[in-house]
Amino acid sequence: MIDPVIDLDDLDRKLLRALSQDASQSAGALGRRFNLSQPATWRRIKRLESAGVISGRRLRLNAKKLGFGVTVFLGVKLARKGQVSLSDFERAVTAIPEVQSVEHVLGLYDFRLRVVARDLGDFERVLRRRIMTLPGAGEVEANVLLSEERRPGPIG
Repeated sequence: MIDPVIDLDDLDRKLLRALSQDASQSAGALGRRFNLSQPATWRRIKRLESAGVISGRRLRLNAKKLGFGVTVFLGVKLARKGQVSLSDFERAVTAIPEVQSVEHVLGLYDFRLRVVARDLGDFERVLRRRIMTLPGAGEVEANVLLSEERRPGPIG
């Protein structure tokens, strides 16, 4: 079943853009910014949450400030798809703390992982001792992140 597309007006889009930049902003502050009362702003935000447009507010940690200076995107192709299920591999790789995201993808690889490490030597250790030892882990391709621009996402 396909989720229905939600109709958004200009004010909804402005609120979403503002929240995507800083989700900690209060309804009062957003209301003042967009010339709307705090209760009206709060109702709009709640409506967007109820409709599933806003699915939560997440804390973004600065990996570099925490000592993780290297981010690597890893494409992983399972070696024996018949013997190891996709969900078994996904569950096992999700338990590795350095693996920040796990995406099941269509294409050359079965999974795309975002892995953080202190440096390239640390990444090699995580790759060899944790990821490549998982059941079913096969061919991998690593792409080291050089720079990143955060984009808030498509808001019509």
